Amino acid sequence: MSTYPVNPRDPDPAYLDFWRERHLCTLTTIRPDGSPHVVPVGVTYDPEAGLARVITNKASTKVANVLAAVGPEGARAAVCQVEVDGRRWATLEGRACVRTEPARVAEAERRYAERYTRVPAPNPSRVVIEIELTSAMGRG
Repeated sequence: MSTYPVNPRDPDPAYLDFWRERHLCTLTTIRPDGSPHVVPVGVTYDPEAGLARVITNKASTKVANVLAAVGPEGARAAVCQVEVDGRRWATLEGRACVRTEPARVAEAERRYAERYTRVPAPNPSRVVIEIELTSAMGRG
């Protein structure tokens, strides 16, 4: 079983397996006033690319928070998941950017469908929040 901290680009098999299971997650972004905005989301984890991805509507508050905070390094963000009994948990942290390119959105949708075993409904307003991972922790 992996324990805190974890290399986000080279997780051990238990940690990676935990991220492949179907779990509801949370995304934390920072509002312009500095307070955290935490919402339930589906997340996919791609250690090879060093990314976590969240598909969402371009008009969402989470997108507005990322866009408002984006500077040269991106917006700080974290995604987290926990098993119901609390024995396993995992957090990925990094710099978030909003991507609108059709190929990036399609890749995020494909990964979402793979992890959550359902294809997301078509949404012409869909974007993807990509988090370039800088750290990870948890017990997989």
